Amino acid sequence: MTTDAGILQEVYQVILDRKKNQSENSYTSSLMRGGIDKILKKIGEEATEVVIAAKGGTHDEIVYETADLVFHLLVLLGHQDIPPEAVYRELRRRFGTSGIAEKAARPDTHHS
Repeated sequence: MTTDAGILQEVYQVILDRKKNQSENSYTSSLMRGGIDKILKKIGEEATEVVIAAKGGTHDEIVYETADLVFHLLVLLGHQDIPPEAVYRELRRRFGTSGIAEKAARPDTHHS
């Protein structure tokens, strides 16, 4: 039985498998074939659906749409060969730090 935290890794492994072993019947494979633009479009759509569900939806709608968004974010990570552990490490790094202080400590990438 999969732990709650382990499900993200299991889904990510399936995504990597679909990336490597393309299938005509796989939604994930079709996203990978569509490339970064198709994946980013889906993330934008799913993020919007989360916002709409949060604004006026039910608990179940918010959960469903959030799961869709997380799935598509995992597809993005898989497409870019970024393991979820990289995100976990970043979250651990930020944990216990004021969000305002953390943002202020980031290098300014807009004004080089």
